[in-house]
Amino acid sequence: MSSGELENDGWVRTSRDGAVVTVTLDRPDQLNAQTPATWAALAAVGDALDDDVRVVVLRGEGRSFSAGLDRSLFSPEPGVAGGLGDLGRLSAEEAQERIRGYQAGFRWLRSPAIVSVAAVQGHAIGAGAQLALACDLRVMTDDAQLRLPEATLGLVPDLTGTSNLVELVGYSRAMEICLTGRAVGAAEAHAIGLANVVVPAADLDGTVADLVAALVAPPVGASRETAALVRSAVRNAPDVQDAAERAAQVRRLHELVGGR
Repeated sequence: MSSGELENDGWVRTSRDGAVVTVTLDRPDQLNAQTPATWAALAAVGDALDDDVRVVVLRGEGRSFSAGLDRSLFSPEPGVAGGLGDLGRLSAEEAQERIRGYQAGFRWLRSPAIVSVAAVQGHAIGAGAQLALACDLRVMTDDAQLRLPEATLGLVPDLTGTSNLVELVGYSRAMEICLTGRAVGAAEAHAIGLANVVVPAADLDGTVADLVAALVAPPVGASRETAALVRSAVRNAPDVQDAAERAAQVRRLHELVGGR
């Protein structure tokens, strides 16, 4: 993906400026509602990234980040491509493999070489909330709301949302947010660690630009090693994490002094 290149597929638009790729959900008339085509397009963006990309910014065109699944997918009737009715008629193995493919559109946003930033305005519901949670960082407007209503609809969050939410807010808060399906407003999101910063809507673009500039400022090797350490710290035992820090620091020192 070369600088300035623009692609649009599955209502996903991408552009690049140097080491920064911007991915925009581009279906504003439907509040950026998502379909399997959206997730395939997102996964293709992840597959196309080269080693020079350092930051990915994920946005939604229009007044909402993403209102979740396209309503047509909720149909229990067969014949709706990618719909819950078709998915529920597959064997367990086939259905899980299908969902695995959907999850690939989300999980790449935690790829080791990049830092991902979600710019969230308006609503981020269901799949929209999970897409925002899949990113490393979130900048939210003061009118933004995140909501995971899947359990109230007889379903579960299955697009990588549960692990990311628990990492961000802890077990008990994640349990309550997922089971009640209630909306989490921007102020609360900031207070509990879901949002890194909350700003007026007019300041969203400038705040994201400032954050991106700060993220690409450190040397690329140090940035990627540090990001890897922060990610592994969530799951590693202290002694394992200490060892990871030692190994990463030695790699950095060897590069800085031209050592072995």
